[in-house]
Amino acid sequence: MKKRRKFKRLLGERRYRKLFIISVEGARTEPQYFSMFNRGQSVVKVACLKSDNDSAPSKVLNRMKRYLREQSLRKTDEAWLVVDKDQWSDEQLADLYDWSNQKDNYGFALSNPKFEYWLLLHFEDGAGVSSSRNCVDRLRRHLPDYEKYVDVKKFSDDRVREAIVRGRIRDNPPCADWPRSTGITTVYRLVEKLV
Repeated sequence: MKKRRKFKRLLGERRYRKLFIISVEGARTEPQYFSMFNRGQSVVKVACLKSDNDSAPSKVLNRMKRYLREQSLRKTDEAWLVVDKDQWSDEQLADLYDWSNQKDNYGFALSNPKFEYWLLLHFEDGAGVSSSRNCVDRLRRHLPDYEKYVDVKKFSDDRVREAIVRGRIRDNPPCADWPRSTGITTVYRLVEKLV
């Protein structure tokens, strides 16, 4: 009589997906953009804490603090605040920057004048942007129907990589805290980690 072999199931290790918690000002544009990094095979997972119609920097920070009180971050996870320069004062932005320096896995990214500047860098170098209005007008040259809606199909992996390079070039020398001049964004620092 043949002896039966015992069946041994190989226990594979499930790959941990690094979590990025991103608190943003916008209710549509930023969450739509960052959602494209949640791909099935991706090693990252992005959870966007979006605006509830109050986009002040203090509200962005409060949403993050509330989330972190309720959910704990692993040491390898990251929490990021993403805001526009808009009309916010240096004092308001300093609170976000100070928070981001509390832990190694906290980050702060700002686009000056607005998040659409980061989107623009996916299509061109962004030189000479002088205002929020000018930024959106330039973005509409590439996305004619743009109205605070991001069609993620227009943002290929190659375009994302190009935007990172352009963002790094525009942020030269790298700003220590946040971009104070129009036509600079530090969102590339976050997106580099997502890709």
